[in-house]
Amino acid sequence: MKAFTQKAAVSAATLLLSSSLYAAGELKLYNWSDYMPQELIDKFSSSYDVTVIQDSYDSNETLLARLKSGVTGYDVAVPGDYMVAIMIEEGLLDKVQPHTLENFKHIKEELVDVYFDPGREYSIPYQFGTTSFMVDTNAYSGDIDTLAILFDTPDELKGKVNMFRDVNDVINAALRYKGFETCNSNRAELAEVNDLLLEAKSDWLSITSDGAREMVVSGDAAVSMIWNGMGLRGRLEKPSLQYAYPKEGMTAWADNLVVLKGAENRDNALLFMNFLLEPENAAALTNFAGYTAGVNNTAPFLMDELKNAPELNPPADAPTAEFVPPCSPDVVALYDRIWTNLLK
Repeated sequence: MKAFTQKAAVSAATLLLSSSLYAAGELKLYNWSDYMPQELIDKFSSSYDVTVIQDSYDSNETLLARLKSGVTGYDVAVPGDYMVAIMIEEGLLDKVQPHTLENFKHIKEELVDVYFDPGREYSIPYQFGTTSFMVDTNAYSGDIDTLAILFDTPDELKGKVNMFRDVNDVINAALRYKGFETCNSNRAELAEVNDLLLEAKSDWLSITSDGAREMVVSGDAAVSMIWNGMGLRGRLEKPSLQYAYPKEGMTAWADNLVVLKGAENRDNALLFMNFLLEPENAAALTNFAGYTAGVNNTAPFLMDELKNAPELNPPADAPTAEFVPPCSPDVVALYDRIWTNLLK
């Protein structure tokens, strides 16, 4: 996804957190591309006299690599669930104890004591959803609820498949297709996955996360790996697009807002956390991005199109989506070899 910068207008106001706090100055946000509406940034800026400067990254691994390489200057970021756990272990996050925020009370109960940040000492929910793929049913009328679409591509779709440029999403999908466990260190099974990916690659169009929705909407691709909210937005533009619930399984994920260690604008970061936990603001994020909010009481503020959207409401027979915790360093190294080989 292409990096970009957004600068919002400013004025003045105040907010009560656990105590009265006046904010002014800047907030530097490092986020996924196309993941927050400008109107919400403007609302925060005009309410609290804070200029928001936003840059983007295209994967959790890119975020981690940049921070570990010494890149500084960002205040907040939006890592996925497993990446929060890794960043805590790497000492990259500020232990800000979000439970002291006034709006912490709005967080859904099941998202407070999470595996990657028990009790929410470092993070708050941003949005959560699933990773699968979308098919243009004008190009293919067969069963799409199988990973065979990606790894044993039907003739009608050959040369029209886009895969995410994400090592975990692609390898986890291949492991599920083969019936193997995720976070897999079995070298024989990984050799099969390596062979599967190399053979399947000949039927793919591209490997990119940048513009996945645009590719299927425009018709440049007939299939693309996609996140469910992005898929929803794509279907609203092109009704022939359908989100798949593959019988072999799929990944669940939860993105989170965190404060980076050494943030220059720490107070504004906490203010931003509290702002995003307000149900009306969380709903505005869902209305734009199309994913599920991590706070309660958003329903009155949601657009009608989202309430029964198939991308957000899996069919009764769909498999339960799987959260994948961080794999061991040995497994990561094995995956990296497969990924490097695939991208040659």
